[in-house]
Amino acid sequence: MRGAAMLAAAVILTLSGGVQAGEQYVDGSGFALSGYDPVAYRGLAQAPFGEHQPPAVPGRAGFTAEYNGASWAFSTAANRDAFLADPAKYAPAYDGHCAFGVAKGGKAPGNPHLWRILDGKLYLNVTRAVVGFWEADIGGNLTAAERNWSGIEGLPANDGAVPELDGAQAPVTE
Repeated sequence: MRGAAMLAAAVILTLSGGVQAGEQYVDGSGFALSGYDPVAYRGLAQAPFGEHQPPAVPGRAGFTAEYNGASWAFSTAANRDAFLADPAKYAPAYDGHCAFGVAKGGKAPGNPHLWRILDGKLYLNVTRAVVGFWEADIGGNLTAAERNWSGIEGLPANDGAVPELDGAQAPVTE
C-alpha cells in the first residue's frame, strides 16, 4: 500500500505543472469544472466512502458566468444565479485542483466526477486510485492540504488534461 501511495504522489506531482490564464483550473473544454455545473452537486446524493459518486451534471453553453478568471457552465439559469449570489459556496476547493494533490504539495487536475462535499465544501480528486488514498485519511489529507495551499495557491494553475474523464462533453451546446 505504501508503494502505491508513493506512486500516486509521484503521478500527482508529475501532473502538477503548467500555466493557466487564471487561478482556476480550466481544461481543454475552456470551462472550470470541465464544463460541469458546480451548483448541481448539492442536489446529488453522495455515495458512501469507497463507492463511486453519481456523475457530475453537465452545464449548458447557454447558462454561463465568469468567476475567478474562468468561465463556468450551469445546467439551469437558477443554478447560474445561485452561483453568482455566492460563488465561494459552490466553487470547488483549491481552485478546482485535486485535493489529494494539494495535500501532497502540488496542483493536479480535478476530475468533476470524482467529488465529495465535506463540511459544505466541494472537493475533487484526479483519478479513482487517488480517491482511495484521499478517503483513507480525509482528516489528515485535509489538514495537509490546508497547510500546503497557502504556499502553492499563487502558483500557476495546472493546464493538463483530466485523466480518467469519461469523455462526455460539457457544457452541452444545444
